[in-house]
Amino acid sequence: MGNNESIAGGQKAVPAKETYVWYKKFMREYPSGLQTLHEFKTLLGLQGLNQKASQHVDQVYNTFDMNKDGFIDFLEFIAAINLVVRGKMEQKLKWYFKLYDADGNGSIDKKELLNIFMAVQALNGQQTLSPEEFTNLVFHKIDKNNDGELTLEEFINGTEEDQDLLEIVSKSFDFSSVLKIIYNGNQPDTEGRFPSNLVTRLI
Repeated sequence: MGNNESIAGGQKAVPAKETYVWYKKFMREYPSGLQTLHEFKTLLGLQGLNQKASQHVDQVYNTFDMNKDGFIDFLEFIAAINLVVRGKMEQKLKWYFKLYDADGNGSIDKKELLNIFMAVQALNGQQTLSPEEFTNLVFHKIDKNNDGELTLEEFINGTEEDQDLLEIVSKSFDFSSVLKIIYNGNQPDTEGRFPSNLVTRLI
């Protein structure tokens, strides 16, 4: 896998050397070659969530479990890294929409957006906006017909046309800190800050 190779949708692939480093790390942590949902939550310090919050974190995990076998294997893991680190903005927006669309009906409402944003905040520690502020902002700027729902087309077009909103969405769903935890085997401290010795680059 080289620099010029791509995965679905023209996404730039992780270079071979980096892929090998991630592979060694993944297999050292998960000798079976599979990461379970429990291991995912344990790694990110997400044990003890209430039922509702736990369900939303499950949804984040399930979006990376592409073959829906209940595990994340290395190919799914590296695809997630590709998306988070090297994915084009439209690809990321499509993934965000899939994440929001809890019932899979092709549109997202305020409740779905609010709930999944709460789960993502638990994962990446972003606290710039509250879930309510983020949800109201997105619908205020994008829901032009005020029907209380957003289609994929509305979400992508509306976000890409508003640079301020695009920046907010991108920062709010930045999973680079999650990858740093996975790579370094570290946890955030009790106040949600990451240890000072975390690398600023992923590799």
